[in-house]
Amino acid sequence: MSAKPLLFMDVDGVLNPFPATPDGFDEFAFFPGEDEPVRLTPVHGEWLVELGEVFEIAWATGWGDHANRILAPHFGLPEYPVVVVRSTRFDPADKVPAVAAYAGERPAAWVDDIVTPEARAWAARRAAPTLLLAVDPAVGLVRSQVDELLEWAGVVGL
Repeated sequence: MSAKPLLFMDVDGVLNPFPATPDGFDEFAFFPGEDEPVRLTPVHGEWLVELGEVFEIAWATGWGDHANRILAPHFGLPEYPVVVVRSTRFDPADKVPAVAAYAGERPAAWVDDIVTPEARAWAARRAAPTLLLAVDPAVGLVRSQVDELLEWAGVVGL
C-alpha cells in the first residue's frame, strides 16, 4: 500500500473562525492578553479524526507547536507534525516554501483561509496531485469541504 497523501491544516480562519463566533462554536482564552478568543467546535475534532484515516495530517499554521499543545488535547487528537512557519505576524505567502519542502513529491491537499497566488503557482507546477482548499474565515471548515477532501483522496488512488 502506498503512503497516505499529506493534508496541511491551517488553524486561524479554518478551525478558529473570525471575526465573530458562528453557531456551534465556543470561545476559549488559550492565550491570555490576546484581543480575540479562540473559537472551536467539537465537530472539527471529529472531522480531523476522520480525515486522519486517509491523510497524513500536518499543521501548517502560525500556531506552530501550540497546535499540538492546545488543539490536539482539546480535540482528543494525536500530535501531528508541524510545518515550521514563523509564529509571529507573517505574510501568508511565507508558508509556501515550508509546505513545498515538507510535501516533496507526495500528493498533498492544503486547507487554508488564505490561498495566495504563490500557493496556486506552487500547486500548478507540481507533478504530484495537489488540492488547495480555501475556507471562508468567518465560517471555518464545513462538512462539504471535508467531503471534498475525502473524495479527492479517493481520486488520487490512495
